[in-house]
Amino acid sequence: MKMIIGLGNPGKQYEKTRHNVGFHVIDELCDRLSAPAMQAKFNGMYTVIHRPEGKVMLVKPLTYMNLSGECVRPLMDYFEVNEADIVVLYDDLDIAPGTIRLRQKGSAGGHNGMKSLIAHLGTDQFNRIRIGVGRPTGGMKVPDYVLAPFSKEESPLIEDMVQKSASACEAWFAKPFLEVMNNYN
Repeated sequence: MKMIIGLGNPGKQYEKTRHNVGFHVIDELCDRLSAPAMQAKFNGMYTVIHRPEGKVMLVKPLTYMNLSGECVRPLMDYFEVNEADIVVLYDDLDIAPGTIRLRQKGSAGGHNGMKSLIAHLGTDQFNRIRIGVGRPTGGMKVPDYVLAPFSKEESPLIEDMVQKSASACEAWFAKPFLEVMNNYN
């Protein structure tokens, strides 16, 4: 089974924020793939889609961003998914809006959701799609920035990144992540 994990925060107040782009990609994949309704387990929401290439689980941790690993590790253990079979989708301040970067490993880069995942998985050797949200300007603090909604000007770029990220995930169903990475970076 492959597992695609979108990082974000639960609740209406966070729904359209920069920190929730991972959730947006999961929602897009659910729509594209006509996914069954999400179920709750291990403080997260998930659904399993049966594809010709195999099963794919879509996951939204409900632990809030900084504790994402507390949901993902138990799900991986319960469903016997190894690190090579996951992709994590998350917002990245160091990438401009409108850009995605696929990687097979790496540090958390200051992202608390990724810090939690790396700590709970015991490795940084897993696939990820970094979704650019850019850095705050005008003295805005990072926490305020990532928990703010996208501007009207950014919205089309964000929608494009969500679509590209979902397409990259779909490509991964049938191709090695390295090949997908080379096609999308």
